[in-house]
Amino acid sequence: MSNDKFKYRVEIQQMMFVSGETGEPSAETTGIIEEIVRGQVIEMLQQCTNLASRRGSRSISTDDLIFLIRHDKAKVSRLRTYLSWKDVRKTAKDNDPSGGAGAPDPADLLDDAAAGIAGGTGPVQMRQKKAKIGLPWEVASFFSEQVPEREEDEDEDEVEANAATLQRLKNADERTRGMTRDEYVHWSECRQASFTFRKGKRFREWAGFGTVTDAKPNDDIVDILGFLTFEIVQTLTEEALKVKELEDQVLLESREKSKKRKREKFLFHAEEGRTPIEPRHVEEAFRRLQVPKPKSRAMRNFSGGVVKSKLTLV
Repeated sequence: MSNDKFKYRVEIQQMMFVSGETGEPSAETTGIIEEIVRGQVIEMLQQCTNLASRRGSRSISTDDLIFLIRHDKAKVSRLRTYLSWKDVRKTAKDNDPSGGAGAPDPADLLDDAAAGIAGGTGPVQMRQKKAKIGLPWEVASFFSEQVPEREEDEDEDEVEANAATLQRLKNADERTRGMTRDEYVHWSECRQASFTFRKGKRFREWAGFGTVTDAKPNDDIVDILGFLTFEIVQTLTEEALKVKELEDQVLLESREKSKKRKREKFLFHAEEGRTPIEPRHVEEAFRRLQVPKPKSRAMRNFSGGVVKSKLTLV
C-alpha cells in the first residue's frame, strides 16, 4: 500500500475513534475505508453529473447532491440548516461593517452537524434566525406563492433531525462516560477531523474533480461532500464494530471457557485485550450496507435470477 495513494489515514483514524473504535486500526484497514469513501464520492459525482445533464447544465449544484440523499430526512435537514446559516453569514458580511463577526462560522456548523452535537445555536434559535432553503422537488416549490410559516411550527424533517441529533448525543455520552479529562480532550480534537476542511486542493485531486466531472465545484459542494464523507466513515465503523462483536461472541462460545469475566461496555475506555477493527470486518460491513432492500417480483417485472444493482450510497 503506497503512501502516496492513501492521503487520509490520520483523519480516518480520528473519525473511527469518534465513532467507537478504541484500538489503533492498521494501515490496511484505513486504506480499505479510504478506498470505499473515494468510491462513494466518485459515484455521487457521477450521479450528480447525470442529473445536471438532464437539466441541460454542465455544472453540478448543491440540489443535485442533496437529491441523492433525499430519503434521509434527518441528514437533509442538517444540510439545509448549514446552508441557511452560511447564507446568514454571507449576508452579515455584506451588510455589517464588522464583517459579520457575530454570525456562526460555517465550518463549525458543518462540524457540529456531521458529529451530531448541538452547540450554542440550538434548534429553536436556528428556526428564528435562519432562512429556509427550498428544494426544487418539494411540493411547495411548485407554487409561486408560499404560505407564511409561524414561529411555533416545526417542520417534520426538523423533528426527525432533532431526534437523530438526540440519539447521536446519547451515543456520544455513552462513548465518553468512562473517559478521563485528557481522553475527552483528545476525543474532542478528533471530532474536528475532516476530508475537506483546509484541504480543498488535496480533496479535489483525490476525489477526481476534472476527471470524473468537468464542473468546477463551489465551496458549498466541497463542504457538503466533507459532511457526507464523515458520515460514511462513521457508518462503516459502527457497522464494522457490530460485525466484530458478533465474531468475538462466536469465538468466545466456541472456546467454551469455564471462567467468564464481565467486559466493560465503554467504547472509549481502555479494555484489556481489545483488538482493533480488521479489514475483513470493514469488508463485511460494506457488504451488509450494499444489500438492497427486497423487492417483489412484480416490481422486477416478474424476472428471476440474480438482479444487478448499482452501487448503493452509504
